[in-house]
Amino acid sequence: MSLSSNKLSGILPSSIGNFTSLEELQLNNNSFYGELPLTLRNCSSLIVLDLGENGFSGSIPRWIGDLPLALLRLHQNMFSDRIPSQLCQMSGLQIVDFGNNHLSGPIPRCFGNLSGMFLDKDGMPWFETSMMQVIKGRELEFTTTLKLLANMDLSMNNLVGSIPKEITNLSGLRGLNLSHNHLTGNIPENISGLKSLESLDLSMNQLSGIIPQGISGLNYLSHFNLSYNNLSGRIPTGNQLRTLDDPSSSYLGNSELCGIPLPRNCSGDEKSQPPTTIGHREEREGVDLEKIWFYMAIMSGYATGLWGVIGVLVLKKTWRYACFQFVETVNDKVLLAIALGVARLKNYIN
Repeated sequence: MSLSSNKLSGILPSSIGNFTSLEELQLNNNSFYGELPLTLRNCSSLIVLDLGENGFSGSIPRWIGDLPLALLRLHQNMFSDRIPSQLCQMSGLQIVDFGNNHLSGPIPRCFGNLSGMFLDKDGMPWFETSMMQVIKGRELEFTTTLKLLANMDLSMNNLVGSIPKEITNLSGLRGLNLSHNHLTGNIPENISGLKSLESLDLSMNQLSGIIPQGISGLNYLSHFNLSYNNLSGRIPTGNQLRTLDDPSSSYLGNSELCGIPLPRNCSGDEKSQPPTTIGHREEREGVDLEKIWFYMAIMSGYATGLWGVIGVLVLKKTWRYACFQFVETVNDKVLLAIALGVARLKNYIN
């Protein structure tokens, strides 16, 4: 049953529970509101449930964990309270999309047991269906590749606490978005266990500590955002992290982070860093300025001495005559020496 993208409104009728053989229910992008009817649990064959972009409210029912769901999308509603741990009973769950709601409390640790997000999982039954998912920072429509997608979006809620280390067991997870929450603590040390991860967004939280080096080992990572947290220390290096578009934007708002690609050096890096182009230019400009002042000083001294001599000769008539007489005497002696030299040269030749 697909009734998505219409103008349907009102509460979801309890008669929906009469469709006990229903395997797919898509009511997204309408104007439904209110709580989910208890009779929906009678749809015991339901594998795809998409209620996104509506006004559903209240808690996420615990009985949803009794359904054999593979795709559960509640994106952009008004669900509140905690995420029930009963959801972890759905071993085949591949997509958990609760983004843009009012959920609170911690992320259930048992999410690490969702075997539908493991690499060696059995494939879900095939459906001629499609679903919108935010991954790699964009909202994309998945159709033929939906069967292969494993994605978890808990963004834009009021979740608190730390990121469970158990979540790193999800080796087949391709997208993880926990942004715009109130998460604290460190990024799990074993995050390299998310071997298939292509998109990771932990921005707009209160995470602290260092960035684990294991992030550089996520070989498929193409979208990465840790901005606006309280992270510190050296940024890990790795070939995959260098391929990201505008990598420096991934670390904005973390004033204690240092190292490439940020302009802030880590402690001990200053001595090993080669001089920058700006430094070369400033040094060269300093040398040129010293040369200019040196030559100006020489020229000033020469001009002062020259004008001092000329000034004395102009003002002192007797000194002027004595100077001219000295020049004439020297000139005569030089000419006489030249003449004698020439005569001796001629005699030597003859």
